[in-house]
Amino acid sequence: MELTPTGKIEQRSDKAIVYIRVSTEEQVENYSLGTQEDICRKEAERRGMTVTQVFREEGRSAKTITGRPILVEMLEYCRKHKREIGSVIVYRLDRVSRQTSDYLIIRRKLTECDIKLISATEPTGNSPTEKFVETMLAGFAQMDNDIRSERAKNGLKARFLNGLTSYVTMGYINQSGYTTKDPATFDKLEDSWHLMATGTKTLRNIADVLTEQGVAQRHKGGRMLPQQVNRMFRNKFYAGYVVSKKYGREVRGQHPPMVTEELFYQVQAVLDGRNHSVSGPLAIRHRDNPDFPLRRLVKCKICGTSFTGGKSKGKREYFGYYFCRHRCNGSNVTTSKLIGDTVKWLHDFSVKDNAAKLFNAFLRRTYFKRAADLQERRELADTDLKKQYELRQALIEKNLSGIYSDEIFKEQNSMLEEKIKSIQFSKNDELLEKYNLELINKFVETKLTDLPKMFEDSLKSEPDVKLKQVQTLLCSIFPSGMPYGKNGYSNTQISPFYRAILDLQASPISFGGTS
Repeated sequence: MELTPTGKIEQRSDKAIVYIRVSTEEQVENYSLGTQEDICRKEAERRGMTVTQVFREEGRSAKTITGRPILVEMLEYCRKHKREIGSVIVYRLDRVSRQTSDYLIIRRKLTECDIKLISATEPTGNSPTEKFVETMLAGFAQMDNDIRSERAKNGLKARFLNGLTSYVTMGYINQSGYTTKDPATFDKLEDSWHLMATGTKTLRNIADVLTEQGVAQRHKGGRMLPQQVNRMFRNKFYAGYVVSKKYGREVRGQHPPMVTEELFYQVQAVLDGRNHSVSGPLAIRHRDNPDFPLRRLVKCKICGTSFTGGKSKGKREYFGYYFCRHRCNGSNVTTSKLIGDTVKWLHDFSVKDNAAKLFNAFLRRTYFKRAADLQERRELADTDLKKQYELRQALIEKNLSGIYSDEIFKEQNSMLEEKIKSIQFSKNDELLEKYNLELINKFVETKLTDLPKMFEDSLKSEPDVKLKQVQTLLCSIFPSGMPYGKNGYSNTQISPFYRAILDLQASPISFGGTS
């Protein structure tokens, strides 16, 4: 008992606290905190109690105790003031918890403090019957919660089986529950797939291109990361499928695909072939120096070590020179002399006009034969693909009807996926399709017939272009390098392919009356 300011003796049981809670989804269901508090205060007044404090918890679910700081604060308050208050009043028992086990734990903690739990809208008390009814009400709250959860899960699964998703990925936006193209990024991302399929770009290159185009996640500081690009290229969503790890299935989506299945599997082949780890460095490491385009291409005739380059300071300026790393005798040579010797050396490897024409004729015949073979191969592959898709559809139907278990479905579906991937890759001849036969023929007739000029023109190009052109030219002819000594180049091994071109020069076939 306590003495009030008016001198009246007040029992501990006359004092109560109120706990009210509302979750986010209940804000619109007439469960507002104000409504709950008003009903609880009226119940306290009806019972002749004085409300000393109100604990308000907003936007918190009652599925678990964790994540509800006000509830924890209320229980701690009851423990510290158990001699001052006699009851905790709630609007309904499910305000305390929707899990029966959690509710009983909270109820026990209050009982240990000799504090009653009162529901303003339900029968509660300490008699055996009232306790039984109270436990049943807590069980009903959990059952209601479980039913809602089950309905939500079934709804999500049904949505997935209908090819709909609840998430939005790069290149798409959500409109009225359906996934559609994002006009700002869709075409740019589609171009990146075609660029990756060429096999000439790394994930870092693609990420940089997309960053320059303004396609980036906001939370990544405005930059596209290689990890994001890798996830995009591995996501079958872009090929028109919705894949669920939870259900172990994939279904045809209702969203517009960004790429064809053929292009999707081409990119997979590029990624698998490189076997790049996105956690490692993905940028191309440039060890070339445009001031020394012959570095690592020319080798020491004595020890076989590749030449490197350096600069020395003269009286007025720096001058460049090449040298063997082992400093072999006679290996030092100035840049101008080595380039001059290379120009003279290439004269002996220029293709004559007659051989160029023969080679172009061979290219044309091979190209058109390959194109015909490719068309036949694609027709056979399309037939096989249709068969595999029918098998996969039958597999899905048997799984849905319960004939095949989920484990068997996953195993068989994985095997079909590998077959489809293999067939799609066999249809690909991206390089052949990108060849321009007329440009290739012109290159052979104008460039290979005058290698010295081609080499000199390459040296006049921009630094990065110069390196690529010089390296491509010389490495394609001399794949093992170019041995150099006191007397210049000697004993250079020519690639079998280029040797075959040179051998055409001895062919007796005539063009235009010449032999």
